[in-house]
Amino acid sequence: MMKKTIFTVVLLAVIQANIQAQNGSISAEDLSQIKKAYSGTTADKAIRNAIANIDINRLALNAENQTGLNGDFSDKVTTKGITDQKSSGRCWLFTGLNVLRAQAIAQHNLPELRLSHNYNFFYDQLEKSNLFLQGIIDTRTKPADDRMVEWLLKNPVGDGGTYTGVADLVAKYGVVPQDVMPETNSSNSTSRLSQMLALKLREFALELRGMPDNTKTADIANRKIEMLGTIYRILVLNLGEPVQKFTWSRKNNEGKIIETREYTPLSFYSEMFGNDLTGNYVMLMNDPSREFYKVYEIDFDRHMYDGHNWLYINLPIDEIKNAAVKSIKANKAMYFSCDVGKFLNREKGTLDVNNFDYESLFGTTFGMNKKQRIMTFASGSSHAMSLIAVDIDANGSTKKWMVENSWGDTGYKGNLIISDEWFNEYMFRLVVEKQFVASNILELLNQKPIRLPAWDPMFAADEN
Repeated sequence: MMKKTIFTVVLLAVIQANIQAQNGSISAEDLSQIKKAYSGTTADKAIRNAIANIDINRLALNAENQTGLNGDFSDKVTTKGITDQKSSGRCWLFTGLNVLRAQAIAQHNLPELRLSHNYNFFYDQLEKSNLFLQGIIDTRTKPADDRMVEWLLKNPVGDGGTYTGVADLVAKYGVVPQDVMPETNSSNSTSRLSQMLALKLREFALELRGMPDNTKTADIANRKIEMLGTIYRILVLNLGEPVQKFTWSRKNNEGKIIETREYTPLSFYSEMFGNDLTGNYVMLMNDPSREFYKVYEIDFDRHMYDGHNWLYINLPIDEIKNAAVKSIKANKAMYFSCDVGKFLNREKGTLDVNNFDYESLFGTTFGMNKKQRIMTFASGSSHAMSLIAVDIDANGSTKKWMVENSWGDTGYKGNLIISDEWFNEYMFRLVVEKQFVASNILELLNQKPIRLPAWDPMFAADEN
């Protein structure tokens, strides 16, 4: 009887182990095998002690790669003044206005020009609120678990954005100098304002979706305007009321006033820039997870209901580099976005795949290529900056690049220096004037764009 009992217990244990193996859970035997990966050598203990007390990036800092990138460049765009987006996700807006600023400084021979980001941010938040509310109205008859309805409710408003937002905003509302509408605490630190706006907009969404099916279209539209009035008041209290007219004095390089005039935001934009940011520019993308030489459009990926969806040409990296080099040589800065958090040495202001040696530190490899990182959500565009310089060697090969950042006087004099290899791996978007793009590439714009959904993960807003 005892032997039978023991046999039964052993049999049950074997059966239980088999069940665990089959359902994918970690059995006791599995755990025993897994534990062998850490042997507890003196080297392991030393690394463990170090990681417990020191930041991983400091430990992984590659001592053999500390002199590779310097501030010498063969070609550089003329630009003056470093900006700081503070604790906000407005890098897209800073980058877009920095590109305009560099253009105006060169075109009008200005000593400096600082534009108000707060002014355009105000209208960005108002337009995004309208975009959301109208999206809710357009989908109000769809069920709550509809994918588009869910996406709208998850993303009512935010401070991130893309180049198309800059283009549409300045075309509709113009621009103003920084001192005409200066920053506020809420523009410099946007998280609380974003939370309040999102909360109110979601409340409005429930009201709109709860209206009877037979509610007149005009009544819904009137109620939306009332809702936007509430949003406008919140924005004024946080950001100030946008100026309608202002007086601005133009100075020469010696700082002397040469002209003082009254402007509207649109007349100031027209006189200082006069540039069609939608028609004269094209967005180029390097996304090896999708077919190259195709045009893509992101559904509902815009800042304004009557604005433009994000449309781009997907190209191999060398095609994008060719256009970038031509633009820099012509003294034209570009909107550039990338996965800035990868291999960033903040102290030196460099982006280089050899900045940190994680493999030696952890005793393993991290071998995914760009396509694989995109497919597994390990990498994507997160931050926008202005591409302003390239270093080309005697053989015509690009060695390194430089971007003007919007993190204040950090990194390399407010800029980041990028190795050519990092550019290949973590650069995603470049907006460049069409004159610098090959004609056969521009002809691709005649294609019917491939429409991608708003929730496609590769197309989150630039916001770092």
